[in-house]
Amino acid sequence: MKKSILYQYGELDCLLYYSKVSHYIKKMLKSKEIATKTILEDGKFIKRGSNSPQLYIEDLEYGKNINENFLKLRVGKHLDEVKEKLTEKQILIWKYFVPRKMINFFYACNNEYGKNIERIFIDIDRQNNSSEQARVIAMHLINIIKEDNEFGNLVKFKPIILWTGSSFHIYLLLKNKVDLNFYNNYLSYGKNKEKSFIIKWAEQISKETKLNVKAGHEREKNAIILDSSNTPPGKLARCPFSLHIKEYNKYDGVSVPLTEKQLENKNLIKKLKKLTPDFVLENIRKYSFIYS
Repeated sequence: MKKSILYQYGELDCLLYYSKVSHYIKKMLKSKEIATKTILEDGKFIKRGSNSPQLYIEDLEYGKNINENFLKLRVGKHLDEVKEKLTEKQILIWKYFVPRKMINFFYACNNEYGKNIERIFIDIDRQNNSSEQARVIAMHLINIIKEDNEFGNLVKFKPIILWTGSSFHIYLLLKNKVDLNFYNNYLSYGKNKEKSFIIKWAEQISKETKLNVKAGHEREKNAIILDSSNTPPGKLARCPFSLHIKEYNKYDGVSVPLTEKQLENKNLIKKLKKLTPDFVLENIRKYSFIYS
């Protein structure tokens, strides 16, 4: 029986999987600092470019810093036991991707530092609502944004839809960079935000779907939240092909990019919830639009 990519050397290690998929997202994540969230039995910790030396997607591509010898050294060992056999970059990778732990894979959406915005990031936070409801909202949101001429006159963009493993993220990859004031004026939420598109879009989706959709960040019972707050520099976003992990000993989904046509499929959620890292890796070229 073929071994799972997560247990290729006999024990859990997410690094080989993330190394293998890194090639296919290096264009989307170029020059973006990566981050990891390691899930422990009694908590979690985050490694990222603001609290550690910075690591980039190019550092992870299999065959460079990561190879069979490095992965075998990690089996049953702690870093201090083999440190003298590793390069400085391999030591850093080990600290980000701890063996024998379940790890979520993130990146700094608009970099850790600065004031420029290259992409707009909208999280559809479904909370206690269904993934199917989140699909309907994502479908409406994409259509509304594309048809919003006022917004389109301000920025040109390419939309990217990402299944997170549980809900959906919408990216708008901008043709030209904008500064932080654009986000503050047009995509943030709160009082006195008459120009905010995210508020207008949420209200329009509520009318079209009869679902309780709101713009914001704070959780609200039975509401589905359109949250753009991870757009500014210094905020993290989930990487395509990341595992979706809440519990320390298992993953409950795999993140993959989707086309707008796929998003219209009423049977989509059933298919997405069956995804495994092995299946994604074996069929990764079907997601070629994310790295073209």
